[in-house]
Amino acid sequence: MTAKIITVVGATGAQGKGVVSAFLNNPSYKVRAITRNTTSAAAAALVASGAEVVQADLNSLASVQAAFAGSSIIYAVTNFFEPFATHSSPVKAMEIEVQQGINMAVAAAAVPTLEHYIWSTLPNAMAISNGKYLVPHFDAKNKIDAYIRTQQPALLEKTTFLWVTWYHSNYTFPMFTPYWIPTAGKFIQLANYAPDTPITTIGDVTANIGKFVQAIVAQPEKTAHGAIVQAASEEGVPAKGMLQRWATAKGVKAQQVRVDGAAFREVWPLWAEEMGVMMEFWDEYREKSWTEVGKTIVTAKDLGVEGFQTLDEGFKGLEL
Repeated sequence: MTAKIITVVGATGAQGKGVVSAFLNNPSYKVRAITRNTTSAAAAALVASGAEVVQADLNSLASVQAAFAGSSIIYAVTNFFEPFATHSSPVKAMEIEVQQGINMAVAAAAVPTLEHYIWSTLPNAMAISNGKYLVPHFDAKNKIDAYIRTQQPALLEKTTFLWVTWYHSNYTFPMFTPYWIPTAGKFIQLANYAPDTPITTIGDVTANIGKFVQAIVAQPEKTAHGAIVQAASEEGVPAKGMLQRWATAKGVKAQQVRVDGAAFREVWPLWAEEMGVMMEFWDEYREKSWTEVGKTIVTAKDLGVEGFQTLDEGFKGLEL
């Protein structure tokens, strides 16, 4: 039997690396790793591991079409924060991300061999909050969701909308990093959200995402046809509790200090505004933050996914 091609976009990124690893040793699949730079050390490592490495630029429809040719499964992901950092503009970053997502959807819809399209996205904060919270890196993906749902009906039947939850590595973002305060003898984390704000997390996304994608591919009756799958290893971890688990893993003391939203944004202009609105959304909407009206969310339990690396194990190996 000829191995099916599973094409992984962003193969050298946090999600992509995990998906590639999950399928490399499965003889039923041939892994095609998509990256912009095929000469990087990360790309060379993929080649050495047995993956086919293919160059593609998500800003070019023709480039994506060539990279997707012959695929049976496509794992599609965009990186909002790359254009956000380049242009220092959430509006420009959203514009770029939306076009990249549409390019991938158009290219995937034209692949005759395609069986399953797995699109990495996030909940619709604007809809959940009745327009109160626009989280730019959510909203851009939501526009791509809408494009698939309304403009690509044939692709929609093959699509899984995969909600990838909080990464443990978000602690490396300055506005989440705990900082050592010598006079206090502990690490301090500034927060514009309540200590009990629930955070649903996948932990180390590279370690845990592959289990979800394997289950999605194996159970299309539960995951295709526009189903939403939530990729989470733990649900509703209180923000303060997460910080204490990081501290325990590192053998240190830590304290969360709450500040108002304006002060939070003043400390880290632009970046804190982007992340701050997400945290305010989670703080206010809590368990409703990972829902969609009229949709049943497929969870790890529904798919029989287990054996995750724990959040605590991930924190032990995380260098800030």
